[in-house]
Amino acid sequence: METLILGWYVLAESGSVALLTLFGALMYGGTLLSPLMGTLGDRLGLRRVLATMRLSYALLAGVILWLAAAGRLEPPLVLLVAFVVGLIKPSDIGLRTALVSAAVPPAHLVAAMGISRTTQDSARIGGALAGAGVMASLGIVSAYVAITALYGIGSLLTMKSGSAPGGSATSAASTPGPSVSSASSPARSSPWQDLKDGLRHVWSTPALRAAMMLAALVNLCAFPLTGGLMPYIARDVFQLDQQGLGWLVASFAGGALAGSVALSAFGARLPPARTMLLSCALWYLCLLGLALPPSVPIAMVLFMAAGLNQSLSMVSLAVLLLRISHARFRGRVMGVRMLAIYTLPIGLLAAGALIPAVGFRTLVVAYVGLGLLLTASIAWVWRRELLPRSAPANAPA
Repeated sequence: METLILGWYVLAESGSVALLTLFGALMYGGTLLSPLMGTLGDRLGLRRVLATMRLSYALLAGVILWLAAAGRLEPPLVLLVAFVVGLIKPSDIGLRTALVSAAVPPAHLVAAMGISRTTQDSARIGGALAGAGVMASLGIVSAYVAITALYGIGSLLTMKSGSAPGGSATSAASTPGPSVSSASSPARSSPWQDLKDGLRHVWSTPALRAAMMLAALVNLCAFPLTGGLMPYIARDVFQLDQQGLGWLVASFAGGALAGSVALSAFGARLPPARTMLLSCALWYLCLLGLALPPSVPIAMVLFMAAGLNQSLSMVSLAVLLLRISHARFRGRVMGVRMLAIYTLPIGLLAAGALIPAVGFRTLVVAYVGLGLLLTASIAWVWRRELLPRSAPANAPA
C-alpha cells in the first residue's frame, strides 16, 4: 500500500518520471547495510532484529500521517522519509527468509518458502487494490491510518513468530547467533569479522556466487519494470488512474501468488538452480511484450505471467542459497543476497534518464535484451554448478 500510494503521489504532484524513479531508488538506499543487518540477526537474534525494524516502519509511517493530516506533505518530504525507510527496509526480506529457514526442518524448506511468499504475494494483491481504492475515495490520511496500524500489528506478530505453542521460543528464531554456532565459531569474534566471514563464504562457494550475480541482474533489468516504474506505466503508457494502477500491480502479484502456491505444493520435486534460470528467462520474455502496444487486458496477462515466473525464479534462488550455505551463515548470506538489490536503484535511475530520451518501449527492449544475454552468460560460466541434475544446487529436498 505504502509504495503504491507514495509513488502515485510523487508522480501526480511533480509530473516527473525522474523524480518517481528517484523515490523508488531511495527506498533501496540502505541495501549496502543489508549484510550488516544480517550479521546483527545472526548475533542478536533474527526475530528480535526483524521486530525492531518493523516497529521503525510504523514510526516513519506515522511521520507521513502527521504531515498529511497537517497539510504539510510535499514531494521533497516524501523523498526524505523514503531515504530513511530505505536505510532499513531492504533487509526485511532477507531476515524474514533466514527466520523461516531457522524455524522449519530442511525437508520442509521449499514448502515453507512457498508459503512465506504466498502471504507476501497475497498481501501485495490486497495492498494494491485496497491502497488505490482507499486513497482515491478517502484520501491519503485515511490510507496512512491503516498503514501505520498494520505496521504496528506486524511488529507485534513478528515478536510471536519464534514462539512454540507452549510459549517457549524456538532456537534460531530468538536465540542470538553466537550461542547457536558457538561450537563452530569464536564467541568473541567482532561483528565486522562475522561480516567478512559471511562475504568470504559466499565468494568461495561458486553456486552462491552465481545466484548472487543473477539476483543483482534481475534487480537491474527486470524489477524496475514491475516495481518503481509502475505508476508511470499505468498513467503515461496506458492512461489509467489510481484504480488502474492497483489492477496492474495486483495482476503481477496474482501471478506471483500462483507461483508461490505451486512451489508450496510441488517445489520439492524441482531442481532449484535449473528452475531459477529457466523461470528468469521466461520472466524477461513476458516483460518483452510491454515493448509492443498491448491493450490493458493483454498487459495485465503479461504482468501476471511475469509475476508467476518471477516467483518461481526468486523462491528457487532463495532455496538454493539456504541449502548451499552453512546454517550459521544464513543471516549473513541472506544479507549479502539483499546487497544484490543495490542494482535496483541503479536500474531505476537509469530508466528515469533514458525514458525521456529514447522512449519507454525502447527502454524495455534494452533492459530485456541485456537481461537475457547476462542470464545466459551466468548459466554458461557456472554451468558445472547450476546445470547438471546431480549438482548440489539441484538436489531435491
